[in-house]
Amino acid sequence: MSDSLKQLDHAPLGTNQATIIVLLLVAFVLNLPWLVTLVALAMILGTVFKRPGFGFLYTALLKKWGWVKLDVFPDNPEPHRFAQGFGGVVAAGSAVALWLGASTLGWILTWVVILLASVNLFLGFCAGCAVYYWLNALKVPGFKKSAPSGVFPGLRPKKKLA
Repeated sequence: MSDSLKQLDHAPLGTNQATIIVLLLVAFVLNLPWLVTLVALAMILGTVFKRPGFGFLYTALLKKWGWVKLDVFPDNPEPHRFAQGFGGVVAAGSAVALWLGASTLGWILTWVVILLASVNLFLGFCAGCAVYYWLNALKVPGFKKSAPSGVFPGLRPKKKLA
């Protein structure tokens, strides 16, 4: 059991996921490898700086304008960063494949990122978080946080904090 759950606002995470989905769909429809590259870069930089890559859209616009409200749950931020970083690596692999002319592989990898971000956003299951928690259970070094008590690894906690 994790003993250091934080009050984690999931609104920037959801904004990040929605932005990733929309931008990658646009990239696919318009055949824009540079946009896949931009998304991958934002995801990787977000991981490095411990923030959702497109979370600034929530902070700077959506929250200020009241379009998206706080969505706070007891949770660990580390699995979400791991998931974003892994997604960023897959998106980067997609971008490399697209730039090298392996468009089928590139677009398949793009759709993997779209699918996993969609499952997280719309169904509340974070596959990257589940992998993080499973690696924690296997005692892999660096994976220090365990899933919140009573929550299946990767599923969003249901109990909101005030």
